[in-house]
Amino acid sequence: MKIICIGRNYAKHIEELNNERPVDPVIFIKPDSAVLLKKNPFIIPPFSQDIHYEVEVLVKINRIGKYIDEKFAPKYYEEIGLGIDFTARDLQSKLKAKGLPWEKAKAFDGSAVIGKFYPKTGFDLESLNFSLFKNNEIVQDGNTKNMLWKIDEIIAYVSQFFTLKIGDIIFTGTPSGVGVVKPGDVLSGTLGNNKAFMINIR
Repeated sequence: MKIICIGRNYAKHIEELNNERPVDPVIFIKPDSAVLLKKNPFIIPPFSQDIHYEVEVLVKINRIGKYIDEKFAPKYYEEIGLGIDFTARDLQSKLKAKGLPWEKAKAFDGSAVIGKFYPKTGFDLESLNFSLFKNNEIVQDGNTKNMLWKIDEIIAYVSQFFTLKIGDIIFTGTPSGVGVVKPGDVLSGTLGNNKAFMINIR
């Protein structure tokens, strides 16, 4: 199982980090060791003083595919979910300044929260609300209608470079509102009206 992440897929998030708007989707990968085990807290790693949460809609791939045509992309997933792409922002900034890859800042152990998955038939994927709460206060409030690249476009694009396999998970990008976490924080996410996860920060 691999985790394929899409960066800079919401215009307001691009603006809040002063990033350049990309011509094509920005892709990076997290290893399976990045998955935070169920019911485990997220432990802030010692190499960063600036860990940020980034809530994202997730797509679980259900069949093998390569060079997938966008019109056939819906056949490659039946479930969607919600997760967090934890980012060591201070480390990422240093790596970006040197033109180096982001993996140390994005793919470290426990950096991928994967919440509960739901059948996609229960949602309007073109206009799906999702939210992240920190200590019961909303900090990110997104809607898939604001994606620069929609789910099916992402699947078609990613499959040009990587063979998609059963169980692969795509993180589709985060909206604005990202911010720092501290020990004692509690993060919870909702997908539509459904609870997706709750994570304790240590």
